[in-house]
Amino acid sequence: MKIAVLVNTDKPKAIQCAKDIAEMFLKTDTEVLMLSENKSLFTGLDITYYDLIEEIFDNCNIAVTVGGDGTIIHNAKFATIADKPLIGVNVGRLGFAADVEPDNIEELKRLITGEFSIQNRMLLEVSVKHVDGTEDKYIAVNDAIVARGQLSRIIDITVSHNNSKISTYHADGVLFSTPTGSTAYSLSAGGPVIYPEMECILLTPVCPHSLMSRSVLFDSTAILTINVNYPEDASVILSIDGEINVDILDTDVVTIKKYPKQLKLLSVHNCNFYQLLNKKLKEREN
Repeated sequence: MKIAVLVNTDKPKAIQCAKDIAEMFLKTDTEVLMLSENKSLFTGLDITYYDLIEEIFDNCNIAVTVGGDGTIIHNAKFATIADKPLIGVNVGRLGFAADVEPDNIEELKRLITGEFSIQNRMLLEVSVKHVDGTEDKYIAVNDAIVARGQLSRIIDITVSHNNSKISTYHADGVLFSTPTGSTAYSLSAGGPVIYPEMECILLTPVCPHSLMSRSVLFDSTAILTINVNYPEDASVILSIDGEINVDILDTDVVTIKKYPKQLKLLSVHNCNFYQLLNKKLKEREN
């Protein structure tokens, strides 16, 4: 068994937790894989290092992330492309996507014994087609938002469904979420909670200038196209999972659709999603 341990090194608690996890797995004769850029943080441990994250996912059987939801989201894209399962240890605040807490890392031994379940999560393929015919493509685990830039004026965002116009939103932005992402930005913007293993695309207007603008749910076969009209002194950004930001011109066409592969999230618990949701939302109040 080869298990990758991917750690958010900006969090000292995550580094210590990753050390404990690596030591635990090594005692079971499991090979532990890590990025070579973190080698100085894990001296004295018989870890296999790779320079590129793609190499790690090509060679591991399972990947364990140690950090917050952001750490899971960042690594989930590589895991999906490589078709490798992923599990998160929460060293962040809420950790909706994480399955294990730092005090309970012994539960990760179930990965070796096969005592886990696999949750298949739908992702989004986000593309930007430019006027010169070139196209950029991205993967969204949680969401993608087309929104006005900082200090910019309100913009008009036209959304079409399968080449038929459905609405123009005069708003700060329009957010497109996966079911997994329904408990992230979309929830804060007033969107509904969706069971994470469902397959659909959630559209949620952000600060719309209309009381009639509400969230809309599309089936997973939908192809949504977005065109933006904005004043000369305005700017528009496409933000994907909060980690990739792209400037959008009024000549660009943004397309949102289901990504052809699914993310495989592992769980070592038999936990009811709605019970977990209530627990996490109560934590958010504190």
